[in-house]
Amino acid sequence: MKSDVEIAQAAEMKPVAQVAAELGLLEDDIELFGKYKAKVSLAAWERLKDRADGKVVLVSAINPTPAGEGKTTNTVGLGDALRRLGKKVVIALREPSLGPCFGVKGGAAGGGYAQVVPMEDINLHFTGDIHAVTTANNLLAAVIDNHIHHGNLLGIDPRRITWRRVMDLNERALRHIVLGLGGKANGIPREGGFDISVASELMAILCLASDLDDMKARISRIIVAYTYGNAPVTVADLNVAGAITLLFKDAIKPNLVQTLENTPAFVHGGPFANIAHGCNSVMATKFALKLADVVVTEAGFGADLGAEKFFDIKCRFSGLKPEAVVLVATIRALKSHGGVEKGNLGKENMPALEKGMANLVKHIENIGKFGLPAVVAINAFPTDTEQELAWVEAACGKLGVRVALSKVWEKGGEGGKALAQAVLAALDEPKEFRYLYDETLPIKEKIAAIAQEIYGADGVRYTPAAEKTIKELTALGYDKTPICMAKTQYSFSDDPAKIGRPQHFDITVRELRVSAGAGFLVAVTGDIMTMPGLPKKPAAEVMDIDNNGKISGLF
Repeated sequence: MKSDVEIAQAAEMKPVAQVAAELGLLEDDIELFGKYKAKVSLAAWERLKDRADGKVVLVSAINPTPAGEGKTTNTVGLGDALRRLGKKVVIALREPSLGPCFGVKGGAAGGGYAQVVPMEDINLHFTGDIHAVTTANNLLAAVIDNHIHHGNLLGIDPRRITWRRVMDLNERALRHIVLGLGGKANGIPREGGFDISVASELMAILCLASDLDDMKARISRIIVAYTYGNAPVTVADLNVAGAITLLFKDAIKPNLVQTLENTPAFVHGGPFANIAHGCNSVMATKFALKLADVVVTEAGFGADLGAEKFFDIKCRFSGLKPEAVVLVATIRALKSHGGVEKGNLGKENMPALEKGMANLVKHIENIGKFGLPAVVAINAFPTDTEQELAWVEAACGKLGVRVALSKVWEKGGEGGKALAQAVLAALDEPKEFRYLYDETLPIKEKIAAIAQEIYGADGVRYTPAAEKTIKELTALGYDKTPICMAKTQYSFSDDPAKIGRPQHFDITVRELRVSAGAGFLVAVTGDIMTMPGLPKKPAAEVMDIDNNGKISGLF
């Protein structure tokens, strides 16, 4: 069996200029990054903006397990399958972060015969967008410390600097550090730390901005610290919004690539869904909608995180109205939610499957709360038995939900035709998309709506620090925004060990962070970290490159 990287290396790619032309983009609309990657000029929007929109299909999943689910793989395979059925399709994905790529999760370009290519480039630096986020973020951090060093005219309280530095790697040793050591010339000593780049508010802004002017306005509103008098300090106060925005002059343009079957794909923006809002850029999605009949996009991790944020944050800010949701699951993952150890997931176990099915059922119920039809995609594995597959199909039938077996990893678009047909049927259903909550409600009511309606929690607990911040943010007028929950991806609860569909639990909010530029509040729950660490055996240990530039071990 070939590895993902071997399959990608054998792909017959079209020049991206040809992909763009077939999509309806002009030569002047694209800026080439080599032969197989391009950025789409923002000027092209003026020519395209008045076209009718296609339909948005969101791909989400059950809570992830060690067994794997294949959400990106099915997003890509579904797009290829719809194209085989005669639809004009564009796929819209996020860019991979180097952190999980070298850590444990691997890249984010799909897998098997359902990948976006050039896979190696996409997973390794790509067009440099995440590096632009890193540099812009750290420029702002340097400006803050420089301002304090040179007299601190704004009266910034060094104990209340909220802007952290970032890097696009997993590095636990940098989570909490002391800055400015070594004497007066090296700045003012203070505590600080690093987040992973994709958790930066600037990444969220990149994914939500409509153009450079909107981006600059959002960057101006970022709160970086508080004064000794407890007044917020913004980027506008530091006079560097223009400088930070110019670092995004290329990064703001959507990236165009293709799948193994030459289906056009926009890959742009990369926020994680467990610590950020987890969706690709609004601009990439809107470009796709003007160029396609159907846009297949995804949101990170399970539907309790990525899909909820797609609906309540991305759609709210952009005006997008999705038409259907695909929930990806595997028989193996359902058994994992039923309590089966990873080494035994290949064995038939009907009691565990029935128990784990509760996780999928809850996600199906949640999609209905947004007024949308759900389609279940069972991502096929060789160890699946006929009895297991038939039982899941029957269980979905009792819920009135379409279900299809997906074999896109093995067969590409051909293996996704049944899923594509189910999705097309769902697109024809009547629906009335709605948000979960009114963004003008008090902070605690919005958090309670997510915790109780989506997670199934009994209630929400707040630490004293979180209670204090809620009062401060409300007094400052930052309470009337959507909520971005930072929570473990492995469970509906804030405890990763509570798999399946946990009952009788509370969510604990330990702190609130204001992302005034992005336009939402981040509620940090449980033990979630904004800077991941590497596992005992990082994926980097099996990666290599030979003298001819051939890469191995990348997946």
